[in-house]
Amino acid sequence: MFSCYSSSSEEEEEETPDQTHSTGTPLKTEEEDDSPARKKPRVQEQAVDKRVSNRLPLPGCLLTMFPDEVDSQSEESGLHGGRIRSFKHEDGNWSTYVYLPYHPEEEFRLLLEELLSTARARGVDLNPQEEFHLSLSQTVVLRHHWIQPFTQSLKAGFVHCRRFVCSAGKLKTYCNAEGTRTFLGMEVTSGHPQLLDLAKAVDGTMTEFNLDTFYKDPSFHVSLAWCVGDKRKQMKEGIQDLQSLVDDHEEGPFLLMLDCVEVFCKTGNKTFRFPLER
Repeated sequence: MFSCYSSSSEEEEEETPDQTHSTGTPLKTEEEDDSPARKKPRVQEQAVDKRVSNRLPLPGCLLTMFPDEVDSQSEESGLHGGRIRSFKHEDGNWSTYVYLPYHPEEEFRLLLEELLSTARARGVDLNPQEEFHLSLSQTVVLRHHWIQPFTQSLKAGFVHCRRFVCSAGKLKTYCNAEGTRTFLGMEVTSGHPQLLDLAKAVDGTMTEFNLDTFYKDPSFHVSLAWCVGDKRKQMKEGIQDLQSLVDDHEEGPFLLMLDCVEVFCKTGNKTFRFPLER
């Protein structure tokens, strides 16, 4: 890779002094000469310095492979709207959670815009979720070599779970354990027993791998929007106004409907699907 080393002939010229003075008096050999200025290590050092200075610079693509270490919390906060990771990222650790997806229709999106606008008018600036789902587990950390047995265990646990439909229509505020994010969610109003069966199956797998199980008395919900910090007090003050938008929808009270036909598990950048029995 480094093709600019001095040639061997150049090194020999630098490291091999003349054998006589101009007077003809023989010089001392290296072993006999006790003058520091004449010692070979000094000559070698000069030769090495010359070789280093003549090296070609490293390509930029190699330099960018090893960037200076930055504060991960600051970096993530800037990239993700102020959100902070609940646990530090480490190579080989995969953030994992189990959920039921919700695919919104136009009616839902229009209602969500109204909810965000009303919350903003009351001083709470909410960000809409990028995707919508109902969680069946807490977010846990999997080691990479656990992924296959973990997903196989989930599949086995869902064998006896059947498809169903659940609905949500009651607005509620939530805050994560660290108090760094507040959520506006829509809580489930029907289908709760079936959801408990799914969460119980997921808990069986979590226990098998010594991971955190779901909440003892879960409030199944679909998160609609979020903001940074613990804003539960501000949200509580205006939740009735937001609920009125849901209840007084122009076509009657709005119900968010989930057709629960398959369960998903997202781990890192991989997504696994588990169809439920008919």
